[in-house]
Amino acid sequence: MIRLENVHVRHKARGGGLFRHDAVHALTDATLEVEKGEILGLVGESGCGKSTLARVLTGLQKPTEGSVRFRGEDLWRMPAARRREEFGSSVGVVFQDASTALNPRMSVGRILRDPLDVHKRGTEQEREARVEELLDLVGLPGHTLRALPGQLSGGQRQRVAIARALALEPDVIVADEPTSALDVSVRAQVLNLLVDLRARLGLGMVFISHDIQTVRHLSDRLAVLYLGRIVEEGPARAVSASPTHPYTEALFSATPSLLERTERIILTGPVPSAVNPPSGCPFRTRCRHADDACATAFPAADGTADGHRWHCVHPVGDDAPASSPRPTPVHISRSTS
Repeated sequence: MIRLENVHVRHKARGGGLFRHDAVHALTDATLEVEKGEILGLVGESGCGKSTLARVLTGLQKPTEGSVRFRGEDLWRMPAARRREEFGSSVGVVFQDASTALNPRMSVGRILRDPLDVHKRGTEQEREARVEELLDLVGLPGHTLRALPGQLSGGQRQRVAIARALALEPDVIVADEPTSALDVSVRAQVLNLLVDLRARLGLGMVFISHDIQTVRHLSDRLAVLYLGRIVEEGPARAVSASPTHPYTEALFSATPSLLERTERIILTGPVPSAVNPPSGCPFRTRCRHADDACATAFPAADGTADGHRWHCVHPVGDDAPASSPRPTPVHISRSTS
């Protein structure tokens, strides 16, 4: 459906003086695919580039360098009208906070009908029927159509946001921290709704969250970001069972689990700046395995036959005992990573 190829996003940031403008490296050399019907989880700490990647995937952010391909065609070389019609109706977005994503002066019915009116889908009667169908799809009662967003609970507002994202029958939904503003019990309801919609509609989904335990169980594939770089990617089960990049290992160790006992890895060393990222591997300033080789260049991708890939000079497990060997790595050139 969507493929990012060597995408860079740099923002201008004023700093150091009145006439000096520095660049914030929000995303660096990102290559990623979103396939139809799968759930891709994006994880990483705040400021790592998850939301920037989401904006690139949804066409809200044009890359500084690199390409975004939609069904094999360069998205940003498409005529604007085609990009709005074809890409705009194929990708839905669920934002982090529904209370700010929904117009407080519009009724729920008007909010759900708005994308149908903009894209001129069907007749008046068909649009009204579609609005009622969307409300039923997300499990909200009919009288909700007349309510304003401020009259709904947080969970109900997020359901409205999901219904709006589904209005044009997209192939992929990008959900950026869709449950972070909700209580735990409501969060579970919304997550179950997303899983149910995926099964019923065959939706592809990009799920972005700080909650790595939720993402690992919800997703088919995981991509781990650090300082704008994708440092590890692969099947969710493989990445969570055998994290290979030291940052992924530290990330999993920081999230408590009732089913597994993990040794907490405390990161030390300076946190790098996105304005002046370190040479080589961006994680080397905090990595306990770092040496001079890590500062030379960003490591090329290595991986296994199941699609598990990582960028690391000293991957976790290289010093593991022979009784529990890791799968044999396969070198992958950067041009195809």
